[in-house]
Amino acid sequence: MKIVLSSGHGLHIRGASHPNGLDEVDEARRVVPAVVEFLRVNGHEVVEYHDDVSTTQNENLHRITNFHNAQGAHDLDVSVHFNAYQWTDGGRGTEVLFVTQDVMAADIAAAIAYAGGLINRGAHKRTDLYFLNKTREPSVLIEVCFVDAAADVEQYQNNFDAICHAIADAIAPDLTNIETFPPVDVTGKVSWFGGASDMGVSPDEPLAFIHDEEDTDGDIFYAEQPPNTTGLARKLNSEGSFYVATRWDYDATPRDELLSKQALVSAGGKSVLAWPADWGPHTSTGRVADVSLAVLRELDIETDDTVTVVFPAPAHKKPKRTHKAP
Repeated sequence: MKIVLSSGHGLHIRGASHPNGLDEVDEARRVVPAVVEFLRVNGHEVVEYHDDVSTTQNENLHRITNFHNAQGAHDLDVSVHFNAYQWTDGGRGTEVLFVTQDVMAADIAAAIAYAGGLINRGAHKRTDLYFLNKTREPSVLIEVCFVDAAADVEQYQNNFDAICHAIADAIAPDLTNIETFPPVDVTGKVSWFGGASDMGVSPDEPLAFIHDEEDTDGDIFYAEQPPNTTGLARKLNSEGSFYVATRWDYDATPRDELLSKQALVSAGGKSVLAWPADWGPHTSTGRVADVSLAVLRELDIETDDTVTVVFPAPAHKKPKRTHKAP
């Protein structure tokens, strides 16, 4: 991945601070280089920026955002900040702000909270922040902790390295420790399967490599088992989630890979990310993939139309994340 990170505010445009706590600009300028180092060690291309020039807030916002946008095509923009409210001896915690990257923002907040022993305030959608609105690539704004909360300050200082490492791990995987396999890339006819309305599978039919709902990282099941059924195939949320089955080669795509990564399913110029859910369809059908009804609808296709399935999804592709049930 190529990632661009910057510290919030600037050398002459100071952010939040408290005499008994932290200085936002100083600490953001500690966090960013540490996260950059972890990301580079993990095999990623990273660009770092700190504004030493601007003398007004407006200039600062434009200069930082323009720098991010000038770095060419990349995967993610990250701005590091620290929060403030009023002095307290207690803790207020960490949060991550987003416009489009809700899942990533939640992952980063949870990682910081766990590593730093901080309260997890979670991910919050903010449509009023210049950085998040004006960066061309997907972006998040991290509020590491509160500069004026004594408990936050202590936990941050005691767990600085762990927090920075956690941010890097949440932003992007460690490419140096990932075993790679030849990607699946198949094109052919498609059908749909799974869910309460799929009468082509028995009420107790299991799935090939998902033995329990908690096995997969994907949110692809109904909250409740459909009446008069017991099998996971019928519990798949076909109408409200994106999943796919093809004839996986378990030597090339081991179970752990299938449970933890998504495939890219494409047709007619449209693409969605879908979680591997089963093995199939049988060769006798003449089809190469089965998908959820939600995938068919999102791609605006029907049974026996042509799709392409690539697994794992290429990193440079940026289709929608997993569809959420209404």
